[in-house]
Amino acid sequence: MSRGTSAGFDRHITIFSPEGRLYQVEYAFKAINQGGLTSVGIKGTDCAVVITQKKVPDKLIDESSVTQLHQITDDVGCVMTGLPADSRAQVQRARYEAAVWKYKHGYDIPVDMLCRRIGDISQVYTQHAEMRPLGCCMLLIGWNDEDGAQLYKADPAGYYSGYKATSCGVKQMEANSFLEKKVKKKADWTFNHTVETAIACLSSILSADFKPSEIEIGVITADHPKFRVLTEKEVDDHLIALAEKD
Repeated sequence: MSRGTSAGFDRHITIFSPEGRLYQVEYAFKAINQGGLTSVGIKGTDCAVVITQKKVPDKLIDESSVTQLHQITDDVGCVMTGLPADSRAQVQRARYEAAVWKYKHGYDIPVDMLCRRIGDISQVYTQHAEMRPLGCCMLLIGWNDEDGAQLYKADPAGYYSGYKATSCGVKQMEANSFLEKKVKKKADWTFNHTVETAIACLSSILSADFKPSEIEIGVITADHPKFRVLTEKEVDDHLIALAEKD
């Protein structure tokens, strides 16, 4: 029972330690790093972009069936980081909540309300002993006519918020400090600039040059306010443009 400071307090999800910590929830955050992936999201002037690494765990797997990017409604999509099975379960729940909202209200769920709902559900998982928190983090991007492009993040503890730029995964700290410097400069965040900054961020923190097949990029723009995944050809064009800048 006596394992350092967590002496038995991590046995149950619903029990606070004397310091006021919930160890099982903290372990859920560590589970996000199990896959060894990092994801980045950036909101531009008239667009939102999410980018993540694409790793196929086994040579026998058909790589077209491996993706971290998921469409939830026509104008909301997400990138999942963490345990793949937990991620799929959360995406499925998000699609269900979006469908219920449309049935009740007659219009597509706004991205902020969807993120709030996912956060509320995740929070319930932290207070019932028969459930465990999901070991995944969701970065949502969406478009609505009032606010334009939006970027939101929901974590296993149930915390959610809107962001100008954010990241999650193994290299989250490094990615966030990179993004803070870029956001401070208040550059003109056009679509191309936003995509290339996202690629540069991932490339910088991982110290790697990517091939088009090694990253996935999901985008929403004012010209095309529907979530879509960039093709390998489009990703390659952005990689070439970024290389020419350097």
